[in-house]
Amino acid sequence: MNKERLKGAVEAILFSAGDSVELSRIAKALELDKETTQQLIREMMDSFEQEDRGIKIIELEQSYQMCTKQEYYDYLVKMAMEPKKAVLTDVMLETLSIIAYKQPVTRMEIEKIRGVKCDHAVNKLMEYGLVQELGRLDAPGKPILFGTTEEFLRTFGVESSEELPVIDPVQMEDFKAEAEEEIDFNMSSSS
Repeated sequence: MNKERLKGAVEAILFSAGDSVELSRIAKALELDKETTQQLIREMMDSFEQEDRGIKIIELEQSYQMCTKQEYYDYLVKMAMEPKKAVLTDVMLETLSIIAYKQPVTRMEIEKIRGVKCDHAVNKLMEYGLVQELGRLDAPGKPILFGTTEEFLRTFGVESSEELPVIDPVQMEDFKAEAEEEIDFNMSSSS
């Protein structure tokens, strides 16, 4: 393997690790001895220092790590301060739709409809400000009731939960039939 390809491999290893990697592990991955690997990494370190790169390689007790150069920290801070756009996974969208249509609803009711745990999805939706606690159900254990927020209404362009689209009854029957088939299939395959 040529030298530039080896340097590319070191860069890929250090970047993907996200933490320090022992020289011996890098050498083993490259199928080189430790001295040659160390020389290669030192060349990369010099090159990264001389070029106007935003990253550098540091040595930590026979380990190496890729990190950001200090002179670029201000840019990282500015980016970190920008609000992140919430990305909703299919699980989160499914959980959110159950909450929106069934609110106020308990976590147990959501899990009964979904058939799986929903802790992570509910917590993320709360973190994004789309779901909130509405109080507690007057039942054993006093489970928390969840509902949507004003942010949910703004995000989805509706003025109230009454404006949510109504599901076509025929389509609802199709959904029910699909769900029942899936349950039957899962039960028969686990037997």
